[in-house]
Amino acid sequence: MNIKKLILQGEGTTLDFKKTITSNEKIAKSLVAFANNKGGQLLIGVADDGSIKGVKSEDEERYMITKSAHQFCRPAIEPEFEEIYVDDKLVLVVKIQPSDTKPHYALDENKKWWVYFRVQDKSLLASKIIVDVIKKSGDQNGQLISYTDYEKKLFEYLGQQGRITLKEFSKITRSSYKKAQKVLVNLIISGVIQPHTSEKEEYFTSIQ
Repeated sequence: MNIKKLILQGEGTTLDFKKTITSNEKIAKSLVAFANNKGGQLLIGVADDGSIKGVKSEDEERYMITKSAHQFCRPAIEPEFEEIYVDDKLVLVVKIQPSDTKPHYALDENKKWWVYFRVQDKSLLASKIIVDVIKKSGDQNGQLISYTDYEKKLFEYLGQQGRITLKEFSKITRSSYKKAQKVLVNLIISGVIQPHTSEKEEYFTSIQ
């Protein structure tokens, strides 16, 4: 594995840098987000800017990650470890496979369980729509989309506005939230639209 090349790619959907492991809750959030999406790798001993700091105690970091994966993730996650020396500094690579027992929940500081999902370089709290996507993507059998008026209206709206929320979609199709949500979930799983979460709301755009 060429770790320097990997670091140059920067953090993304399947890559996260951690200088050190500071809390079980934080690491569980990253592990769960990867397992719920396409899997990924955590590079421990690498700062956010990509500079290699190295890990001081590899055993301690490994213990913390394993504890997070087993006790702070539900269902438990099995991380794979690899040690790589870069310029005499040790980087611990933690590999997480995409899970077939989704969704996974992570325990937070308030002892509550939440679902997280990896979007670009962030592990985000999954909305109801995303939890639905995660559940369905686990048992997806080459889903075919049949374009109905719902989808046509959605694409017309996206063509004009560039983005849409569940509320707007439900309004333009005069459908219930549940029905509108179902259409959005299928389109996300099929890779036609993608979800975004801002501070205020969740919205959807088409994948270019």
